[in-house]
Amino acid sequence: MGSDDLFKKRREVRKKRDSGFRQPRANSFLIVTEGEKSEPLYLQGIVKQIKKSIGGNVKLIEVPIFEIRGEGCSTCKLVEKTEEIVKKAKVLYQNIWVVFDKDDFQDFDEAIAEGTKKGYQVAWSNQSFEYWAYLHFFYSDSALRRDEWCKKLDAIFSERKLGGGKYQKNAHDLYEQLASSEGLVIAIKHAKRRMSIFKGDQMRPSQFDPGTTMHLLMEDLNKFLEE
Repeated sequence: MGSDDLFKKRREVRKKRDSGFRQPRANSFLIVTEGEKSEPLYLQGIVKQIKKSIGGNVKLIEVPIFEIRGEGCSTCKLVEKTEEIVKKAKVLYQNIWVVFDKDDFQDFDEAIAEGTKKGYQVAWSNQSFEYWAYLHFFYSDSALRRDEWCKKLDAIFSERKLGGGKYQKNAHDLYEQLASSEGLVIAIKHAKRRMSIFKGDQMRPSQFDPGTTMHLLMEDLNKFLEE
């Protein structure tokens, strides 16, 4: 290689570095959630299990990296916040997930469409994350609000002696409580059953109550536990 070619190559490398060039990273996840407690704590739980599971696994070419951000933003604002995080991130994430509930937000469908348009994957729940939590134990197609799902979870936790006998959304071992006894596998199966009748081209997510696509995110993460 001539000196001119070497100089050009070095200049291009420096130019990329100076302009904030980011190399895509395989098995990288950015997960931005609306909630500041339940969702981040739950997701941190499975990430903890993944890191423990792959500690000595040489089959993985790229050890996964995770960033979980509980932003406390509503729907469309959460999509905007995710875009802001992506632009500032030092890693070019391979998998970007936005996680939020419907609750009483009026821009729920708009946020799902906007997130999808930007290339993000959306894990939504209608009405709330607690519906997804309930699916770890039983199937249901009842349209209930968050407080009603919490009451049902309280009864389950009391009967099974989980979490001190009460569902607590800020419990640091929330994932372990819900996923014990094949709970995650059960939740994924129940969510698939419910969502099998959701016709995305004929109805809006806000009209499908209850509903959740949390299972898609969890399947994406659970594959590291199945290695």
